[in-house]
Amino acid sequence: MAEFVMKDLVEKEGFRERIHVASAATTSEEIGNPVYPPARRKLAEHGIGCGGKTARQMTYADYGRYDLLIGMDRENLADMRRICRGDPEGRVHLLMDYTDRPGSVADPWYTRDFEATWRDVEEGCRGLLAQLRTQFFNK
Repeated sequence: MAEFVMKDLVEKEGFRERIHVASAATTSEEIGNPVYPPARRKLAEHGIGCGGKTARQMTYADYGRYDLLIGMDRENLADMRRICRGDPEGRVHLLMDYTDRPGSVADPWYTRDFEATWRDVEEGCRGLLAQLRTQFFNK
């Protein structure tokens, strides 16, 4: 969900050519699967598409490929640091750390509350984009 919310915000801000957004799983359970149907429906409610996306697993090479690696919860962070063999350049962060409510995104896998997840993801992506805008684009 966060990949597509961030892509939508980046597009609306006019930064599509300057910010590349992608997502990857930290475990292998969902590899090759499309976006989970309730998440797809929640995105569609907000006019955001996610067609054609299938899950891929994060790799060690991603650490060198991306400037930031954003996790949704502490378990993701631990998995990301394991896959990347640490975080020597400080690239691994939690999405909600870009908000006034640091911590984990509400996990709909267990709660089925996709509205709470939507709110966290949107707030986190807006906060992250604000940080990028200030830090890199002086806007």
